[in-house]
Amino acid sequence: MADTMQIRTFHDGRGMPALGLGTWQIPDEAAAGVVRQAIELGYRSIDTASIYGNETGVGRGIRESGVAREELFITTKLWNDAHAHDAARAAFEASLERLGLDYVDLYLIHWPAPQNKLYVQAWEALIQLRDQGLAKSIGVCNFDGARLQRLLDETGVLPVLNQVELHPRFQQAELRTYHADNDIVTQAWSPIARGTLSDEPVLKAIAARVGRSVSQVILRWHLQLGHVVIPKSTQAARLRENMSIFDFALTDDDMAAIATLDSADGRTGPDPDVFS
Repeated sequence: MADTMQIRTFHDGRGMPALGLGTWQIPDEAAAGVVRQAIELGYRSIDTASIYGNETGVGRGIRESGVAREELFITTKLWNDAHAHDAARAAFEASLERLGLDYVDLYLIHWPAPQNKLYVQAWEALIQLRDQGLAKSIGVCNFDGARLQRLLDETGVLPVLNQVELHPRFQQAELRTYHADNDIVTQAWSPIARGTLSDEPVLKAIAARVGRSVSQVILRWHLQLGHVVIPKSTQAARLRENMSIFDFALTDDDMAAIATLDSADGRTGPDPDVFS
């Protein structure tokens, strides 16, 4: 199925699969098996983070998969306590060692942690890592338009990607417009709202009409909006289901109906303005 995956192209000329495996809350001792299974099923993009505590297991799964490193797209992230320049460098090197890799394809600032007032310094460290070839592409998570603009204004470099909470209940239209205007790829974490939309009538009706699950409808909605998605699962059946979104399409009416589900209080995770 890997050859059916769409590629989202970055403004640095690189790109990544539109669908990947998220590994949040997968314990380190289980991560190797899940990653290996996902790669066997055709996944080629794996997303982890230092704070997940499973980089060692993810790296083991990558090695045990038997798939060439250059065929895989590996993402990890810098945690909030390591935004100072030297700390960011040390944190990256520790992540690389745990993963057992020579480079990562994408390195992200996990949260802006604005109270620390160091995210620009962290971004400068990521630029150096990119320039040295240790992180092929660099981006951020949970940044709003103003903070993205500050990165550009102070360093001249925009992230290739911003990973944010995004799902039908929290659609982030204004931020997505900023991304589109500045050639930043939108990546959705919690893309199916942690399973809280399974009984949403609009989505159930669309799912019944197209003969798919609600989760597949939501993931397809993301694809048609141009997003990258990283749903998490540890079960082979669900991993297969999440991949089976490339052979059907939602209509314009479907997309318009889903657009009506947006809610000002739809966030399920932390607010980046206060989370540190």
